[in-house]
Amino acid sequence: MNHPNNLPNKESETFIFCLEGVPDIEVITTTEVVKNLEKLAFEQGISSIHKTCDTIEGLEESLNALLFEDHNFKDYEIIYLVMPGERNTICLHDYYYSLEEIAELFEGKMKGKILHFANAKVLDLSQEEAQYFLDITGARAISGYGVSSAKLTSCALDKAFFSLFEEQDNVIEIVAELHEKHFAACQFLDFRLYY
Repeated sequence: MNHPNNLPNKESETFIFCLEGVPDIEVITTTEVVKNLEKLAFEQGISSIHKTCDTIEGLEESLNALLFEDHNFKDYEIIYLVMPGERNTICLHDYYYSLEEIAELFEGKMKGKILHFANAKVLDLSQEEAQYFLDITGARAISGYGVSSAKLTSCALDKAFFSLFEEQDNVIEIVAELHEKHFAACQFLDFRLYY
C-alpha cells in the first residue's frame, strides 16, 4: 500500500483512511466521498487513502493491510467509514455486523485513532456499547450522526471536521469548534461523539 506522498511529512499532518461500503467492488465508480477527499487534499493538504469493500472480509483485509503492511499507519488519525447500517451496526452485502463484532476483529489495533462514520448510517450507541468499543480497540473516539439522509450526505461536514484536525489535536475542542462554525449542519445531522 502506498503512503500518500503529495505533501512533505510534518508532525501535525492529518491522514485519513477511508473505507467505503459498496454493493460490488468490481464496479469502479468515483463516489461523492472520493471527490470530497480529493478536495480535502487539494484545498487543505490532508492526505487520504480510499478503499472500497463489499464484505466483512474485505473490511477486515483492508484494515489489516493498513495495520500490518503500511508502516505509516501511525500517521493515520482518522478511520472514516462510509457504509450503510443502523444504530450500532454496519451492513455489508446484506449482512449486519454489530460494532461489538467489529471491535473484536480489531482488538487493541486502533490505539489513538478516531473512527468516524458518515451519515450513510445512523450512529446511535449506548454509553456501554461505546465504552466497550473504545476499551476493546483502543480507539480515542467514535463519531458520527444521529440522522441518516439519502438527500443530504454528511460529506461537507465530514470535510470540515477532518480539516480541524490540522489545527489541533484535542477532540473535544475540535467538536466544540465544529459546532461553533457549522452549528446548523451539526444540529440538522445530529453530530455525535463518543469518547
